[in-house]
Parts: sequence; structure tokens; C-alpha cells
Amino acid sequence: MPIRIRLDRLLLERRMSLTELADRVGVTIANLSILKTGKARAIRFSTLASLCRELECQPGDLVVFEPGPPGEPEEDGLEE
Repeated sequence: MPIRIRLDRLLLERRMSLTELADRVGVTIANLSILKTGKARAIRFSTLASLCRELECQPGDLVVFEPGPPGEPEEDGLEE
């Protein structure tokens, strides 16, 4: 999927652990780990807002679009 979550980078820059962020945001460590490893299929805007608040960042600092080679199918879950 061409959407990437840059949670590792932001945590490192803020010198914050995944456990500390989970406590501050009210999300389980397991769910943050799924986001961090790129296995998440979706994120709620309320969770994104909480992450941005605690990490003092903008959504674009956390979520980036990295397209693959032309012609590569995107995994959007929609059937044509």
C-alpha cells in the first residue's frame, strides 16, 4: 500500500516510547504497533488527531503517500 505511517521517526525525534504514547493517546500498544509496522488498513480521524496532539505534529508529518511503480495495483479494497 502506498500510504506509510512514520510513527518510528516521530517517536525517535520526540524521545518517546510506544508505551508512553499509547498511555497518552488511550490506544493499546498492540494497535500502535500495527500502525507502526504498516499493517493497519485504516485509522480513525479521532486517533489521528490524538496522535498529532501528543506528538505535536501535523497529519502530513505522520502519514505519507509513497506511490509504487506505474501500473502496480493499489490495495484499496475496492473491486472494479
